[in-house]
Amino acid sequence: MKLAFIALLLGTSAVAATLPSRTVLSGECCPGTVWTPDSKALLFLDGPPARASTGFYEVAATGGEVTRRFSSIAYFSPKLRWAVRPGSGEATVLERLADGKRFTLPTFGADVTWNDAEDGLAYTRSDTSGNYDRRATRVYVADAFGSPRNVATLYGGGVSGWVDDTTLLLSGKSAPGNRDRELFTLNTRSGAKKTLRTALGFRGISLSPDGARVLYTISFDSAARNGLWLQSTAGSTPTEINDYGAYRWRDAGRFLLMPLKTDGDAHVLRQYTVSLNGWNTLGDLGDQVRQGDWNVSPDGKLLNFLSAKDGNVWVLTLP
Repeated sequence: MKLAFIALLLGTSAVAATLPSRTVLSGECCPGTVWTPDSKALLFLDGPPARASTGFYEVAATGGEVTRRFSSIAYFSPKLRWAVRPGSGEATVLERLADGKRFTLPTFGADVTWNDAEDGLAYTRSDTSGNYDRRATRVYVADAFGSPRNVATLYGGGVSGWVDDTTLLLSGKSAPGNRDRELFTLNTRSGAKKTLRTALGFRGISLSPDGARVLYTISFDSAARNGLWLQSTAGSTPTEINDYGAYRWRDAGRFLLMPLKTDGDAHVLRQYTVSLNGWNTLGDLGDQVRQGDWNVSPDGKLLNFLSAKDGNVWVLTLP
């Protein structure tokens, strides 16, 4: 127990071993797989010649038979309650799958960002010309079956997610001539704004499942600002995470990171526990992930990845 605890605090790779995994999809058919809300299956878009018709297909996390889940092509909300179907013009149709009830929004083909309850959403409309850093982006919110309203205008940025059902996390510049962007929260009812950080730019902005924390990367800025950072969305001082790579939240208090590999070796999976402010190494994949294509199941128990070796989709049970 004592050695295990020391390894947790120090993040040593001495305990790393290859994590057992299993192939659930083969034939290089299925990049971009996502988990179903119950964590029991993976969804993916496919069609001829592998499948009889184009649609969204499903396979169990344990592998086995592939079945068609949705016959139409759409953006589906994270909890699979809504289908978002852009039209050829400005109108996008949003359909509640439980009863087929529909309403439209003028998103000009853009997808929408749902709050956790999926009774409200946000989307952006941006100018279509000019330098991105100076291009105005207007942020709209709407309740389900309601009319949109403009809650913010920013430059060179957009929506990063919902902190809670009434508060957005946004990034961008408040004026086109500004050097720095802001990472900030905005209450869509009261208009209250809280700036979390300013920097030349933010990448990989990722909210924890409960919205209480955010991970982000700053690069091409000063040495004091560059790096991977963890911060409370309530506005506390950010904590620098002394590692670099691709990251995903496992649950509200832990995130996983695959450090950048340049030597061709297998990707290693590390876990950061917020309450301990420390790392432990879970193991390696025995493979590399192709093009950053990996995800953690909503219950935090499973991980899927697209293999760089064979192009198949693999699933492993997280320690």
